[in-house]
Amino acid sequence: MIPPVQVSPLIKFTRYSALLVGMIYGKKRYDYLKPIAEEERRIEAEEKKKREELERIAKEIAEASEESILK
Repeated sequence: MIPPVQVSPLIKFTRYSALLVGMIYGKKRYDYLKPIAEEERRIEAEEKKKREELERIAKEIAEASEESILK
């Protein structure tokens, strides 16, 4: 087997620096996007409640009109 090659300290430093910068960028980006996503989820939940309420009302109206037709 071939013995492992000694990696330059400059290359090691550059790789770990890039890793650290990427982690910092990811954290900042996550902190920026998190409130936006929470707001979107909140709005979607409100819209879902409204949609379910409208579906419930439509179902009640359909049942009432079906009962009036059967009478």
